[in-house]
Amino acid sequence: MSKLIYVLNGPNLNLLGKRQPEIYGHETLADVQKRMEEKGDALGLEIAFFQSNHEGELVDIIHQAREQAAGIVINPAAYSHTSVAILDALNTFEGPVVEVHISNIHKREAFRHHSYVSSRAEGVIAGLGTLGYVLALDYFAQ
Repeated sequence: MSKLIYVLNGPNLNLLGKRQPEIYGHETLADVQKRMEEKGDALGLEIAFFQSNHEGELVDIIHQAREQAAGIVINPAAYSHTSVAILDALNTFEGPVVEVHISNIHKREAFRHHSYVSSRAEGVIAGLGTLGYVLALDYFAQ
């Protein structure tokens, strides 16, 4: 039986590949999802992939994960720096969490240097582009 891993994506990631490609690259979120599903299959992991521009919807998905998922990969995007609600929801999840950022948030504007989610995550992958998502799956396969 494969482990179910939730992959959550925050606001504006639906525009991945179109919005600021000089920062986030040209790969779309659909490309990332396909790559994650292929890697998940190879590792014996089932992937449930989500994206929302709405904080409350992400909180609801995290609550759903409590009953279904073995782990969460989350790119909270801008909510990294603002959302205590997402942090609180992640604190109700008993499994491991890996935070992913496509860009290196520590090389960007000062307000991006702090992430509420990081205090809950077992690990943070930042600045490696969309490869960070795939590397997070390697962690869950261990």
